[in-house]
Amino acid sequence: MLTWPAPPLQWIGHTRAVTSISCSPNGYHIVTGSNDKMIRIWDTETGATFGNPLNGHTGDVESVAYSPDGRHIISGSNDMMVRIWDAENGATVGRPLEGHTDYVWSVAYSPNGQYIISGSEDKTIRIWDAETGTAIGTPLEGHTASVQSIAYSPNGQYIISGSSDDTIRIWDANTGAPVGHPLEGHTDTVCSVAYSPNGCHIISGSVDRTLRIWDAKTSAAIGRPLEGHKEMVRTVAYSPNGQHIISRSCDKTIRIWDAETGTAIGTPLQGHTWGVYSVAYSTNGEHIISVSGDFTIQTWDAKTGAALGIPVVGHTAAVTSVVYSPDGRYIISGSADMTIWIWDAETGAIVGKPLQGHTDTVWSIACSPNGQRIVSGSGDKTIQIWDTEIGAAVMRPLEGHTKGISSIAYSPNGQRIISGSTDRTIRIWDAETGTAIGEPLKGHTSYVRSVAYSPNGRRIISGSGDKTIWTWDAKTGAAIGNPLEGHTGDVNCVAYSPDGQHIISGSHDRTIWIWDAETGAGVGKPLEGHTDWIQSVVYSPSGKHIISASHDRKIRVWDAKTCAVIGKPLMAHADEVISIC
Repeated sequence: MLTWPAPPLQWIGHTRAVTSISCSPNGYHIVTGSNDKMIRIWDTETGATFGNPLNGHTGDVESVAYSPDGRHIISGSNDMMVRIWDAENGATVGRPLEGHTDYVWSVAYSPNGQYIISGSEDKTIRIWDAETGTAIGTPLEGHTASVQSIAYSPNGQYIISGSSDDTIRIWDANTGAPVGHPLEGHTDTVCSVAYSPNGCHIISGSVDRTLRIWDAKTSAAIGRPLEGHKEMVRTVAYSPNGQHIISRSCDKTIRIWDAETGTAIGTPLQGHTWGVYSVAYSTNGEHIISVSGDFTIQTWDAKTGAALGIPVVGHTAAVTSVVYSPDGRYIISGSADMTIWIWDAETGAIVGKPLQGHTDTVWSIACSPNGQRIVSGSGDKTIQIWDTEIGAAVMRPLEGHTKGISSIAYSPNGQRIISGSTDRTIRIWDAETGTAIGEPLKGHTSYVRSVAYSPNGRRIISGSGDKTIWTWDAKTGAAIGNPLEGHTGDVNCVAYSPDGQHIISGSHDRTIWIWDAETGAGVGKPLEGHTDWIQSVVYSPSGKHIISASHDRKIRVWDAKTCAVIGKPLMAHADEVISIC
């Protein structure tokens, strides 16, 4: 085992309290609003800020939210304004939405992204056209105190609101008319409200330290209040499958509840953790290596699932990528600390000094087939080639991409390098000279998250945030056939089977797909089992097994033929596993 203890990532930037947080639909960014009047966007894997702060509000930012397509961010402030921002460049979109006469406490998008709603200290809710920013109809009135939290139903037909008048109200989203009577039961301010994914239930959290579950159709309370928090409940939410409820309290804990029974699950979670980023097999297939946002690298026995080795110390930030050398003697890791480390696979000892030269996170690394070179791709938009013997760069950085490098790979003969970037393109490079070959491969409409060569080197595959996989002719750069479609979330990782007959892909939709490499047809049903997005997938050298790493902090082994899970998940990381090999 290669591991070192470390605290969670600290995201430093705001100068006053953070009041609101929202995750982008693809999970790669988080937006935060603060009492410092600023909005900041962060990279979820490294904790680094993405671009400059969004500056425009003249008062504390009380609420932020992403649009369903991730292209825009909305914010509400005690300057009484709602603002719309471009999530890519941070620019304001149109003029501020004006109409409220007091603090804006909560903002949200409709599920289709066409409307924005805002709740205010002025006791009203307003509906806005997301495209034009114009108010739609008259304010929704009924609460007798400030509106603290608002949300749409999953089908977009209803709006719910929680208020300092201790009640929850349901509204018709089309007409603005109240639906039924107020939901009464809390004995203090309702701080947070949310619908279950199927729209059948509503959950609420209150200053009275309890959570309550309600029937969305009848407005009746279901069961007794959920008790356990020692201070006010600030935030409530359902899990995507609707089976669990999570709550965050001023008592500094997070609790998980069974949505069906209302019972607390386990003990309170005190302190944040992350998931599994990536996994890979050793060349002989006997070991599995995994890396995590907890700064650790873990080695496992591929047969028994037992953790191996002793702790060692090295990286000072999240480990983002890991590979074995072709002869299996070394492990190479890349990190958000901008360095690459080489380790003795047998002893876990550090070999030589860190490879330094990148000025941003090292997102991807690969080893040449002869083991003499390492190539790395970074958020600094460059690719570096290193000599493994002397630990130095062999040439100037390869430049050409206009945004960060997310994935990199050598061709099977070692003569070419391919790179995928958040600029939505793939580039092919001469591994000996570092010169770009031909024009960039274009076709994806979002970030290119992963690239790989076929075993015979004739084809390239790429997975993207546009939910598709493309196949390319490695010689001409032309797209082959239609994109492989089936995933409902970003495709984070792709790989060929050793015989080249199949392609596997892992996605933000928590599934793994197997595809016929020749026809592009899906093979069997998706592999399901992970409870969070898939970060990395690889075949065993024999092609008999598939291993996957997920943000749920688990590594799973699958039978490649039957698609059945083999044994229990490998669990040891206290944070997400980023890479496996």
